[in-house]
Amino acid sequence: MSKVINLKRGLNIRLKGDAEKVLGTSFEADKVALKPTDFPGLAPKILVKAGQVVKAGEPVFFDKNNPDILFTAPTSGEVVAVNRGERRRVLEIVIKADGKNVSAEFTKTDPQKLSREEIKEQLKISGMWPFLKQRPYGTVAKTESVPLHIFISGFDSAPLAPDYEFILKEQTSAFQTGINALSKLTDGQIQVGIRPDQSAGFFSGIKNIGITQFSGPHPAGNVGIQIHQVSPISKGDIIWTISPQEVIFIGRLFETGKADFTKTIALTGSEVTSPKYYKVIHGTSLSGLLKKATKQEGKERYISGNVLTGAQVDADDFLGFYDQQVTVIPEGDYYEFLGWAMPRLNKFSISHSYFSWLNPKKTYKADSNLNGEERAYVMTGQYDKVLPMDILPVYLMKAIIAEDIDKMEQLGIYEVVEEDLALCEYVCTSKTEVQRILREGINLMIKELGN
Repeated sequence: MSKVINLKRGLNIRLKGDAEKVLGTSFEADKVALKPTDFPGLAPKILVKAGQVVKAGEPVFFDKNNPDILFTAPTSGEVVAVNRGERRRVLEIVIKADGKNVSAEFTKTDPQKLSREEIKEQLKISGMWPFLKQRPYGTVAKTESVPLHIFISGFDSAPLAPDYEFILKEQTSAFQTGINALSKLTDGQIQVGIRPDQSAGFFSGIKNIGITQFSGPHPAGNVGIQIHQVSPISKGDIIWTISPQEVIFIGRLFETGKADFTKTIALTGSEVTSPKYYKVIHGTSLSGLLKKATKQEGKERYISGNVLTGAQVDADDFLGFYDQQVTVIPEGDYYEFLGWAMPRLNKFSISHSYFSWLNPKKTYKADSNLNGEERAYVMTGQYDKVLPMDILPVYLMKAIIAEDIDKMEQLGIYEVVEEDLALCEYVCTSKTEVQRILREGINLMIKELGN
């Protein structure tokens, strides 16, 4: 029997637009892109130019600070643009897909027969390595480090999140091969967190893993919350994380000797006509996915990811590197008559001032309206109600703002990244940009103490 951890603190945000567990009609992505902006602290060195033809798994750029970490093409085709922003910052490398998804050739072998260094080399040259993220800081894992453990969250508790049991079914072989490869990279264990109702599901038949069950509201599915409960991070500790679909990428690599970045994502949100799942190429253009899929009753906000941590994108933008869903909600560019004084019978709220607490199963149509503006920090205790970790989030925020590194260490900055404190930002009376402040604090830690 696996251990069961019951988390009391948190909040499930009940939104309309959950994806039906069916696969939508497949579509061919006309373009895909890699966005260096998806990787905090990355200094990209571009290896391709417009007009160059590439195969899936061939290098597109590398990190100047870690030259052995390559970022490779998600599919075969022609590089059509290297788009830059202010101060020539690279925003994205766009590839026009040829529809063939031809891959570069890699070693096809059983990873259990390879050494740790041989597996590392295969992951680096194929572009699989960036899927491994390290804690603290939530950056791409260092190739020279050996983690205490590797953590995988087998479920996502964020609003409208995809169901991994549905996505992973019939991919047991590739997942097991990926786990076998990852198990060679740590002296500890691969830890998988699941919900109690998954105890007899997909992960029950997987070998070389330790399973812990987590019950309770969001953020129970966040890998950072699971790490905190199972193996809290102290100064000097390193733990790696990876998502289940990315494990399958690694498994395919060793089983076929090819880089196949096909994955299943959920198209969700109240403004989607028929929310469901779609198979796409990693980094796909969203224009084909969103075409005729939304209600277009007014202005819409497109989010690559979920509503708490995802990035706002345009309809013709590209799927984020680590994102497993796309969400479409109404834009909140309007003012409400009487503001907070309105009864708001159809609004979801953590406060008992409104009535959503009387309808625990009702779902709501939410928009991006902040319902107020940023104001002075107020000590309300709201953060502690939604964060199931033994840290003091308000004091951590204040330490970051004051750039007090010693206090930041003492208050738990090694244990958190943006997604762990996203609910704190959602419930914040002061409308404080908690996730942005946290990343600034992490950047300061890396600058002063190294990654």
